Amino acid sequence: MARALTVTVSVPGGLHVCCDGADELALTVPSVKAALDELERAHPNLHRSICDETGAVRRHINLFVNTDHIRDLEGLETALAPGDTLNVLPAVSGG
Repeated sequence: MARALTVTVSVPGGLHVCCDGADELALTVPSVKAALDELERAHPNLHRSICDETGAVRRHINLFVNTDHIRDLEGLETALAPGDTLNVLPAVSGG
């Protein structure tokens, strides 16, 4: 059984409305997948903004553990350590 750890989820300004105005959420979870599962339970609107109906991270959303993109780590199975920050960053484009 995986050990539970407290991490911070940093929520971008455009999604604060999905979690009662919070810019950070403290979660006790062992992995990115577990963090998303907890967001689905506690903040379903935020989860729907991050993940599609299949549970995959939406194409325009980037998830970083501290400064590393999860695609460069172990994706949703990336382990989280105490004090880690899971940063939710929407893609920005334009001309």
